[in-house]
Formats: sequence, C-alpha cells, structure tokens
Amino acid sequence: MFESVLERCTLTASKTALIIVDMQKDFIHSNGKLYVLGSEKIIAPLRALLNRCREKGLTIVFTQDWHPEDAVEFRIWPKHCIAETQGAEIIDELKPNPGEFIVKKETYDAFFNTNLESILNRAGVENVIVTGVVANICVLHTAGSAALRGFKVVLPVDCIAALNDFDLKLTIRQVSFLYKGVITSSELISFNSSKPPS
Repeated sequence: MFESVLERCTLTASKTALIIVDMQKDFIHSNGKLYVLGSEKIIAPLRALLNRCREKGLTIVFTQDWHPEDAVEFRIWPKHCIAETQGAEIIDELKPNPGEFIVKKETYDAFFNTNLESILNRAGVENVIVTGVVANICVLHTAGSAALRGFKVVLPVDCIAALNDFDLKLTIRQVSFLYKGVITSSELISFNSSKPPS
C-alpha cells in the first residue's frame, strides 16, 4: 500500500531506541475495551523487530496507557487501560525483558508528564523507532513530540495499526510532512553496530 514512500534506513544501534506504544490487551485483544480491529497483524513483524533490536543492544521502551478510574480521557473515550487491570497489561507476545523501560502515561503523548525524555537522553539516543497503536492517536502524538525534542523519528508502517486505512495514511502523511520522519518498514531497517560485549 505504501511501497512508493518506504525508505531504506540504517541506524547506529547505540544511538537508537525502539518505542513500543500501548501494545496492551484492551487495544489488541478482540474482547478489549477499545479493540483496534486488525491490530493483531502487527504483532509478528513488531516482535521480529523487537528481537533484532534486543540483539543489537538498542534502548527498548514500552509505553502503557495507565489511567485512574476517573481519568479526564474518559470524557472522550470509554473506560480502558485502567491501572492495575488485566486490560492495561502489555500483551504476552511482547513482554518486556528485565532492564527494558516501561513508561506509564495518562495522555496520548508518551513524553507528557513522564520520564521518557530523560531515559532517552541518559542513553544517548538520537533516533527513535516508533511503533504500536493507535497510529493517529498515541503513536502520532509520541512521534511528533519526539521530533519536536530533536529526535529523528523512524516509522515502520508494518508495525503500527490504526482504526481504519484513512487514519493510517493520515499518520504517515503527518509524520513525513510535519516531522520529517523516515517512513519505512521493519525489514528495511538495519543497524550498523552490534551489541557491545557484556
């Protein structure tokens, strides 16, 4: 669908983070509170990308939508991802490993009132690969916020999901045009250094 805009991308592993946005049961499971239809399709390519990033020693960050019962966001959306509930859990296929970062957030933007920027700066990150759901909501807001903080944004289209095709295309357009992000696929991303010896 997007082959004409996809770019091959080579990144320095030690300066790159993989951000996995909101791959939680309430969004990904068909019985979830805010199920994103078809989001299961991104699990396999995202898991493969995650494994490659782990092998190369990238900084890995998972975000979690994490709301109190009376969240302001519930004036907009049905209740979802309430703190400490099963629906707020990251799906089993993408469970974080020890030492990987989990950023809990209450808004669309994973940088807002969180320690995400501090995590990235301490790790010397310059590039962020932004993946997950929902493309035109939390993925887009997080990607935009990253770009406005000076990070190079890479968006693999096979690792993001939206509520419909229009929203997916909108996300790609906005990341490319507004934030000068690299539009690619997981298979077109390569890394130019290996994981340092432990």
